[in-house]
Amino acid sequence: MKHGLYSAATKLFAVAAFAAWLPQTALADTVTPPDVPDNIKVETGNKAFLVGHAFGTQNYICLPSATGFAFSLFTPEATLLDDDDGQIITHYFSPTPNPDEKGAIRATWQHSRDSSLFFGTALQSSTDAKFVEQGAIPWVLLGRSAVRDGPTGGDVLANTTFVQRVNTHGGVAPSTGCATSADVGKKAFVPYTADYFFYKSTGAGAD
Repeated sequence: MKHGLYSAATKLFAVAAFAAWLPQTALADTVTPPDVPDNIKVETGNKAFLVGHAFGTQNYICLPSATGFAFSLFTPEATLLDDDDGQIITHYFSPTPNPDEKGAIRATWQHSRDSSLFFGTALQSSTDAKFVEQGAIPWVLLGRSAVRDGPTGGDVLANTTFVQRVNTHGGVAPSTGCATSADVGKKAFVPYTADYFFYKSTGAGAD
């Protein structure tokens, strides 16, 4: 009887040790894509490989607009955590290295360990009340503008094809405080949370 118990315990230890040894990218293949509105679904031929839980701010500045004055987003500042609350990615805006876009400002994600980068272009967004919480920023689908390996060849994010921003909370621009020329330049840092799902190709030659 003892032999059976020791055998079972040994097997469990071996499985746990093997799981701990597996590279992050191997474990990441178990990521389940979220349920989303149809217009921000990722096209067939891509699979979710990484998810990050974001905590940060959506940063706005008051500027003149076509109707007077309005807060305009100038960058997010967020840290993405894994399921164990470890930092994995930093999120912000920066100029794309894609020469065809001539330095356009794009949503950017930088991996915390290998410094690989993904630059995303917003393709579609949704405020569908069946999914998006009232008073929260929209859910968004972003396609690849550019990617870049880290300085030592790290490529966790360099294989990314699409990113979804989902499960948003907060982050909406203030409804007051930007009404006159005296307000121009005023900034507002609005807390938000969200989940970001990263996808890569499942086609021939994909990692």
